[in-house]
Amino acid sequence: MATIASTEFDIPLETTGPSAAPAAKRIETLDFIRGVALFGILLMNVTGFGLPHAYTNPMNAGGASGINLVAWMITEIGFEGTQRALFSMLFGASVILFTSRLEAAGRTDVGDIYARRNLWLVGFGMVNAWFLLWEGDILYAYGITALFVFAFRKMPARALLVIGGATLLANAAWNAHDALDTIGKYAPYQAAVEARGHGARLTRAQQSAITAWEDERGNYKETPRDQKELVEGIRGGYWSAFWTIAPHNAWAQSRGLYRWFFDVFSMMLIGMALFRLGVLTLERPTRLYVAMLVLGYGIGLTVNALETRWIVDHGFSAISFAQVSISYDLGRLAMAMGHLGGLLLFARSGIFSWLRRSLAAVGRMAVTNYLTHSLVALILFILLRWFGAFERHQLYYVVFAIWAVQLVASPIWLRHFRFGPVEWLWRYLTYLKRPPFRREAEAIA
Repeated sequence: MATIASTEFDIPLETTGPSAAPAAKRIETLDFIRGVALFGILLMNVTGFGLPHAYTNPMNAGGASGINLVAWMITEIGFEGTQRALFSMLFGASVILFTSRLEAAGRTDVGDIYARRNLWLVGFGMVNAWFLLWEGDILYAYGITALFVFAFRKMPARALLVIGGATLLANAAWNAHDALDTIGKYAPYQAAVEARGHGARLTRAQQSAITAWEDERGNYKETPRDQKELVEGIRGGYWSAFWTIAPHNAWAQSRGLYRWFFDVFSMMLIGMALFRLGVLTLERPTRLYVAMLVLGYGIGLTVNALETRWIVDHGFSAISFAQVSISYDLGRLAMAMGHLGGLLLFARSGIFSWLRRSLAAVGRMAVTNYLTHSLVALILFILLRWFGAFERHQLYYVVFAIWAVQLVASPIWLRHFRFGPVEWLWRYLTYLKRPPFRREAEAIA
């Protein structure tokens, strides 16, 4: 039996399940999409790395006019939430690959291995958050969510789609509830402000209404004092940055995990379903991928462009952000499917094969490359104290430089080594057995 050296697991190809497409191409396709999604995540994360409170609202920092506004609009319309969705879908597909191959190899300790693998992923996420100081870490949430996903791994595609769709709707409903709660605070605030403007003595309820809205508005628009304190805290050296970011990391790895659980869980299950259906493995007709691209972009671009236009036209107000968040999940899912359809069509076409292979190498080293993003950000924005020093569009020069290095370095690394360094350590900790690292060691074995 032939094995595939380009995957994480040296398990016979025949154990991956029935397919009409070459197995090696299927695996490369998954790695390729993962590499693209990883780069897309950096495209979105860079504002969190380098600017204070600018991820959502460009009025807070980095510029909200000219090329900076264009940069914000492009990412808001084309990429917000979609790369995380793709990454989550591929993680779900990897759950089936990982467990089915172990089971086909006759392992009786699949549950133990799987649990160790994901608990160590939780550990990597804690390192990313608390050592590399990235408050936007996703590894922690993925590792914990994956423990729940395990129970669904053998379900048929239809059941996975139903459950994934239902939990996605639950997440959308939660978002809508929060949005409506925010919107509901605005009218009493306006009435209280108007009464105060006419010289009326405010009641306790009216005072509470003003306080409630100002607190809510603070989630979108920061005060100059808050901005200054954050910049000074991050620029004050490693330990100053640690204690500045610590409350955000504590929230993200506790209450934030519960708040966004359905977001990650639903996409993982949808990814498992798409894998079982052969969508992610290029086993479906080309017309399906064309339909995904056309319908996904048709809906997603329309929804996201209208949302973005609404925010700009209303001066990036807190109420405008709350209003558009009601339709956020519709635009996000549609755009993610459009991206997925386009990427799969690109993979099937065979054009620019060098680019596809390089991105696949990036995807095979996804955890290493993801943590490298945080390491570079730590050096640039905290240790070198460049946090808050760039305009929004200038941060993308950093992104493009990292992309270029990883596109070149990842294939070169994998010519000499079987795994990325973190992937090798992860495998070691998962199987409790040291795997060969260098290609020469593999050849001798």
